[in-house]
Amino acid sequence: MNGKTRDKILFVCQACGHRSPKWLGRCPNCDGWNSFAEERVAPPTPTAAGVARKAAPCSLSSLSGAPESRCSCRIGELDRVLGGGFVPGSLTLIGGDPGIGKSTLLLQCMNHLAATAKVLYVTAEESVQQVKLRADRLGAASEQLYLLSETSMARIVETARDWKPAFLVVDSIQTVFSHELQSAPGTVSQVRECCGQLMQLAKGEGITTCIAGHVTKDGAIAGPRLLEHMVDTVLYFEGDPSYPYRILRAVKNRFGSTNEIGVFEMAGSGLREVSNPSELFLQERPEGAPGSIVVPSLEGSRPILVELQALVSGASFGTPQRSTIGIDHKRVALLIAVLEKKAGLPLMGQDIFFNVAGGVRLDEPAVDLGVVAALASSHLNRAAPKSTLFFGEVGLTGEVRAVARPDVRLNEASRLGFRHCFLPAGNLRSLPSPPHGLQLTGVSAIGEVLERLF
Repeated sequence: MNGKTRDKILFVCQACGHRSPKWLGRCPNCDGWNSFAEERVAPPTPTAAGVARKAAPCSLSSLSGAPESRCSCRIGELDRVLGGGFVPGSLTLIGGDPGIGKSTLLLQCMNHLAATAKVLYVTAEESVQQVKLRADRLGAASEQLYLLSETSMARIVETARDWKPAFLVVDSIQTVFSHELQSAPGTVSQVRECCGQLMQLAKGEGITTCIAGHVTKDGAIAGPRLLEHMVDTVLYFEGDPSYPYRILRAVKNRFGSTNEIGVFEMAGSGLREVSNPSELFLQERPEGAPGSIVVPSLEGSRPILVELQALVSGASFGTPQRSTIGIDHKRVALLIAVLEKKAGLPLMGQDIFFNVAGGVRLDEPAVDLGVVAALASSHLNRAAPKSTLFFGEVGLTGEVRAVARPDVRLNEASRLGFRHCFLPAGNLRSLPSPPHGLQLTGVSAIGEVLERLF
């Protein structure tokens, strides 16, 4: 024996990080199938980077309550999602499907920031020539924007400490690796170790860092869930490949709200901001079409008017088909059952197809009344009156419940020229006065809506 400690071989789940001494077909922690990969785990060795600086406790009352200074990236939609801009020394993770526009957004953002500060853009997936071609298409030509094609985490950290940039981008975290680990890039151990080193670099040197992350087939960021806990901000870039619209959503933000969204349009010259998404989503809405209903959905503090489309037809086979796009399938099935039971519409034997136009994803229950109206309109083949919109939550007994921020929704509808709105009676009683030119009809049950409409 030479006294040298041998590395230990473990099988690690690539979805949740669970470790096992032998290979398992199914992870006992996250129930994932075929997610275990063999990794060689080296024994921990004391390093200078692992020794934390001794800190003395301080009184909470003695700390300054001044807000963090932020640096605007000159992209209004991105600043909205971040809460006003980047906080110095923060670590931000941006995830999204391949080709959704993560690298494009980061390159555009860093080009604006490079006008006043030094920026280091580390491309671990492409060569600097490939990034240059994209930069030429986007019109990015700042002299303080530096490119580095590197996959070694040690060299990235060394270069950042020598150059001392104000902003650092690593694209992507799944392709860089640490020489201290013998596992392949993209594995749980490598992602966790590289993210930890970037976090120490950002906090220790005060470098604002952004990292791009791949996503799995389920839409979650690849790697352990610990990755999202380590960073300060997690942004998801969403969008249907069939549409040019992209939505940037914050699912974690230590320095701001997680309710805001940013809307972009993918064009030949890059991502363009959409300052008024309601007009964009409604510009091709057909007039007088049965099954077409407009609802005001609230995303953070921003109301967005979107079109709901329903198609109800006779079932061609024994089992009726159900298909939904852009909204929870189970929620639509629940509202179909409520219409069948409480309104007497025979929908259970019908094929039903439901779509949210424009590739938008709706999650709030305030659009329930619009879903009910769209289904009834298509089934009866009667269009809703022109310039009418609907919002309200529908319960299992058919009641229409009040929702939050009705005044904001109505002001947006009035601004876009709508003249009539069906809303919960509880919201109507709490409103001080309706917006100018907007007629309001309060309802307490779905039967009232169908009676007034059809």
